[in-house]
Amino acid sequence: MANRILVVDDAAFMRMMIKDILTKNGYEVVGEASDGVQAVEKYQELQPDLVTLDITMPEMDGIEALKRIRAVDPNARVIMCSAMGQQAMVIDAIQAGAKDFVVKPFQADRVIAAVKKVLG
Repeated sequence: MANRILVVDDAAFMRMMIKDILTKNGYEVVGEASDGVQAVEKYQELQPDLVTLDITMPEMDGIEALKRIRAVDPNARVIMCSAMGQQAMVIDAIQAGAKDFVVKPFQADRVIAAVKKVLG
């Protein structure tokens, strides 16, 4: 069975790009969210195997969403997506329990390597 992934980014075209990379590599994208509040709701509703989570979003940023998802499910597997120059936030995310991070613009091989690593 394909691993089920929730894709979270406030930019629709970014979600589309990452969905495209994932589905082409045999993963199932079971849901999308455009901010941290939605991300937490969708996580609880869908219980995906993995979440790709943008750091910078309106309403609630990725770090806060990560903390809330991990509060709901301490075993949650989350990969953070960050723009260049967000190193400090990436460190915060790793400390908050993110398993890996990928930098935008997405490189398909890097995204898939991170997903494979995190899903084991």
